Amino acid sequence: MKKFFYFLLTGMVLWSCSDNDDETFIPHPSEEYEIQDFVWKGLNEWYFWQEDVENLGDGRFASNKAYEDFLNTHNSPEALFEDLLYRKDEIDRFSWIVDDYEVLLGSFRGESESFGFEIGDLVKAYQDDDAVIMYVGYVIPNSPASEAGIKRGDIIYKVDDVELNTSNYQVVNNFYNNTSIKLGFATVEDNVITPTGNTQILNTRTVLENPVHHSEVISYNNKKIGYLVYNGFRNTYNGELNDIFEDFKGENIDELVLDLRYNGGGSVETCTYLASMIYGKASASDVFAESIFNTKNTGENTTDTFADKARIFDKSSGNDTGDKIEINRISSLSRLYVLTSAATASASEMIINGLRPYMEVVVVGDTTYGKNVGSFTLFDSPTFDYKDVNPNHLYAMQPITFTIYNKDGESDYTHGFTPDIPVFEYNYWDDIRPFGDTDEALLATALQDISGLQARSAAQPEEASRMKGIRKKPFSREMYITPGEMKSE
Repeated sequence: MKKFFYFLLTGMVLWSCSDNDDETFIPHPSEEYEIQDFVWKGLNEWYFWQEDVENLGDGRFASNKAYEDFLNTHNSPEALFEDLLYRKDEIDRFSWIVDDYEVLLGSFRGESESFGFEIGDLVKAYQDDDAVIMYVGYVIPNSPASEAGIKRGDIIYKVDDVELNTSNYQVVNNFYNNTSIKLGFATVEDNVITPTGNTQILNTRTVLENPVHHSEVISYNNKKIGYLVYNGFRNTYNGELNDIFEDFKGENIDELVLDLRYNGGGSVETCTYLASMIYGKASASDVFAESIFNTKNTGENTTDTFADKARIFDKSSGNDTGDKIEINRISSLSRLYVLTSAATASASEMIINGLRPYMEVVVVGDTTYGKNVGSFTLFDSPTFDYKDVNPNHLYAMQPITFTIYNKDGESDYTHGFTPDIPVFEYNYWDDIRPFGDTDEALLATALQDISGLQARSAAQPEEASRMKGIRKKPFSREMYITPGEMKSE
């Protein structure tokens, strides 16, 4: 986004670069409306669907009084923000606002207040019983969960002393709402859920998560297969991601299985780096993706090409360190296997869409989330960047500002990518294997397909019923450009 970087650094006044003519009234409300004013003006300038929202029209208000009267009809900045979204929950399922941008910036760096594990899914255990269980999807090292001995596949039948069933399972939302949680564990044998007597009380604390969760080279049917579990496109871990591909390259892998089941997205720049590692045959002029902005900002439309070097970002600040590393690019791969779930979103889907014009991409798992749009953080500052930010509050917005296309102009996955080989992890809730276990449901299916054997999906267990109405992890399904990425280059 070099044009946009330059725009921010030159300190140009926001309204001078819009399409407003000289006669358009620009509202200047009193200071008591400073947060609401920030919300409206930021969305008016950068929101991708600005032209489709009547109340964001450039000529919507003829006087400061009319503007303030409109702002007064909303009892909070959050209410105003949500009212200005285009067909919320139907078209725009993704934009959000926060009242503490420091928390948001921390999440971009992989830092959060967390129990240290991710929920795999909630399922109704058996059709003739109303019991509900939750299984652990993965555990972050050096976290409260890991120190309590919790591991992937553990079955939780009780949350905060509530034994889960189809009537009360939403108590699981305490996982996202509370800073302390009590968990009861169980085992399953002969279709009987039996409490183990193991109870753990976890308290949140600051956890740093390396998204490069697991990697190895698997020897399978005379082939070397690289396997990577990657749980978030975080630019502060670009070096760690590149190191894995150094190992893959040194092992001369024949195939690659990229596990994005628990990856809801992240940095567009890091996504481009990962694509460059996977498809080393592309030149620096080959297009991986294009970002298209609203009609006020067509000058910011950006083409991302495959890269040979990657920037390094500081883990504490998120800022560009100025260092670059040579990307370990693999030129021997002609196809990629991607393991997916319904939570595979945004930048993870960008990998699938961006690489398909260049190589075969085989999707194994569940239909992905369906997010082909991205954003960057808007701060309350003269140019909406992280410079000269209003010190009176910590509000920031992450509205959708661009749509992503591949080199062929394709972006038609708003309903997600349908798997080539459907396999649903939650159907195996009573036998969730560790990552890298060649009998683990999704990995086994990919390995069998690579080897030309019968796909495991042909003989899946009885389908479990997934439970709905559980909150998603905050900031978990995103595709964005971070403030640190926008400050330089």
